[in-house]
Order: sequence, then C-alpha cells, then structure tokens
Amino acid sequence: MIINDPVYGFITIKSKLIFEIIEHPFFQRLRRIQQLGLTGFVYPGALHTRFHHAIGAMHLMGLALDSLRSKGHEISDQEYEAAQLAILLHDIGHGPLSHTLESSILTDIPHEKISLVFINYFNLQFNGKLDLVIKIFNDKYERRFFHQLVASQLDIDRLDYLKRDCYYTGVPEGSISEERIIKMLNLVNDELVVEEKGIYSIENFLNARRLMYWQVYLHKTVISTEQMVISILKRAKSIFHQTSSIKHLPSFLPSLSFFLNQNIGVVDFQQDPNCLKQFALLDDHDIWSAIKLWVNSEDNVLSTISKNLLERKLFKVELTNHPCTKSHLQSIQSKICKEFDVSDKDINYFVIHGSLSNSAYISKGLSASEEGKFFKNKGKLRQAGETINILMKNGEIVDVAQAADLPNIKAMSKIVKKYYVCYPKIVKQ
Repeated sequence: MIINDPVYGFITIKSKLIFEIIEHPFFQRLRRIQQLGLTGFVYPGALHTRFHHAIGAMHLMGLALDSLRSKGHEISDQEYEAAQLAILLHDIGHGPLSHTLESSILTDIPHEKISLVFINYFNLQFNGKLDLVIKIFNDKYERRFFHQLVASQLDIDRLDYLKRDCYYTGVPEGSISEERIIKMLNLVNDELVVEEKGIYSIENFLNARRLMYWQVYLHKTVISTEQMVISILKRAKSIFHQTSSIKHLPSFLPSLSFFLNQNIGVVDFQQDPNCLKQFALLDDHDIWSAIKLWVNSEDNVLSTISKNLLERKLFKVELTNHPCTKSHLQSIQSKICKEFDVSDKDINYFVIHGSLSNSAYISKGLSASEEGKFFKNKGKLRQAGETINILMKNGEIVDVAQAADLPNIKAMSKIVKKYYVCYPKIVKQ
C-alpha cells in the first residue's frame, strides 16, 4: 500500500501486519483526533491529525533504519517491522483534544500508558506478533537504540511532529532538516549517536523545538482554550456525579458518559476490556458535540464557558515570570463572581492559574529529580539521563551540550518556567 503524504510524498506500507493494524478501527480513530488539539484557534491550518503523524513517524523510522543498515549495522526484518510498529503506535493512547482529557476526565493517566494497553491488546489479537514491539516500547530490548528512536531527546516522534507541525501551522522557525539528521545517525555498542558533522543540524533541531514550544504549543491562546475545555469537562463530570442535577447535563454519547460517570485510572484500562473499548470510541467530534449540547445546559457555569468557547470568546491569559500574587488572584476572583454570578465554590472554573515549563534540551548538568519532574510535567515518557551523544572524529563520545563551540545549546538546556492566570476577558483590571 502506498500513501501520498503532503510532507514526505509517497509512503510505502512495508508489511501485511502493519497494514492490518493501520486498518483496525482502533487505529483509524486517530483520523478523528487532531494532532495539535486546540491550536487551530491560533493557526487555522493546524488541522492535521494523529493519523498523519503516526504514518509520517513510521516512514521516518524506516528511513532511519535503512540509513543504519547502509552503515553496516545488522537489523533483522523482524526488528525493522517491530520498530516501525512501535513508533506507529506510540501515540495511539491519545484522547481527544491533545492532552486535555489526561487532566480532566481521566485520573492523570499519561497517554503513553494507554498506548501500551492498546499495544498489548493488538498483541493478543495478532497472536503474540507484537512481543518485540512491547519490548522496544518498554525499553526492555537489549539493543537500546530501537527504544531511543521511539522515545528520547532525539527520537523519530519529535522529528516528524516538528516537521509536520511547522508545515501545517505555517511557522517557518520550526523548520528542521530531518533527512540530514537521519543520515547522521550511527550506533556505538547499540546506542544511538550522531556523527560530528551533523552537530549543527542538531543545534538547529533543538532551537526549532524551543521556538515551536513558545510560538505554537505553549501559545497564550492555546493555553486559554485548553483551560476552558478542561473547566468544561471537569464541570460536566462534577454535575454527572450529582444525580439530583443530572437535568443540567443534556444527553450525549455513551462513551463520554462512561468516563464522566467514574474515576478511571490506568489499572482500569489494564483490567477492564470495556474501558479500552469505550476509550477507543472517543474522538474530537464527541467532545465538540457535547460542548454544543452543554451550551443549553441549565447549569450556569457549564453553559457559559461552553458558549464562550464555541463563539471564541476566550479567556484572557496573563503570562509572567513569577507566580500570581494572592492579592491579585483574589481581586480577579472577586470581579468574576460579581460579573458572572458565580459562587465562591465555583470560581476555579473561571479563574485558573498554574505554571508551564520549556526546555529544548535536558543536559547531563540537570539533576535527575529536576529532569524527571520536567518530563512528567510535559507528559512525555523520556528516559532519565537520555542525552544526545555526539560521535567525534577521534572516536570520543560527548554530550551535545558539552561541545566547545556550541554555547547556544548550553543556554537552551536551561529550563524556563512561566506562570499563568486565565480568566474571562470581560473583567477590567
């Protein structure tokens, strides 16, 4: 099978097993989940899907493995297929609207853990043919570079989403040379390294990633829309648990009701097959359909935020280098309560504050606890201490941040933390 991709051109599906998994309804669901969630509120062209990204990442994985083979590294056909499947399925656990469900109707379940449940499901369906895929995904395979290609600071996931997101958002600063980076990959003792002549491509890659986070992924409008959706879903879940108030929540699809009606954790996904089945029925259309219905809810909080989101009357976002002061926060909350007739117990649906972090690269200079906290906050399942290693011409292997003539990477290694407070624009300060 050949797919015509707007970013890479023709992509070939190289095995029957891969084709059958792509055709499965659980995977086809990714066609109905946008890659960048609510970023279309800022960049109208950002409407590509998780399906696009998964297929593109699978393609780049094939190019990377072909390049490594051309350099004399032995990679069996079984390993080749398993690596392509691991990256193809790495995001299948994503829920609708990017990461919003992970912190609203689910109990802080990273999408990677749900992806693993899906992979285990496919392994049963295909009689153990994904055993090696699971080992690679879990970093249990002895040849570690396969996992590094799936999840590290220089993985195929990032190469595709930077290239693809740059293309669809029209943000040229995010442009990278993924083909050159792939050509510069090599192996030392089955660990991934980058040849020294590719070091400036890596610098450009890290800089592009830093810029894309501030200009696209952490854009103020994206923060606003995500927080509004989270407030809507949390409010809907709260109402759902109050049987006396169920009239305030108009009917909608059973799959969404399933998750609003109970607190679902990762154990539920692992032990209850129906949980995975219901999750596989959820996509962006379900959330938007529900929000359209909730505009007519008798609950003031739910209807107001839902209506504002659909009409793009988005919350204002104050982004600062320091946490919002208690007095400033109380001032905003007081005005919101008066203008929207909101009680003190419901104010947190309208005034949301928190923090966000951005670091283009995590170097060896960062403590394990800081690194682990950063990656946990980013929702990424990356390996602690997993640096980008450069193979120098003299055979020495060094962390890319330690290269003498690359001070920019050292600067980009610093974790930048900012604080935000969201609230309706109608409030005058």
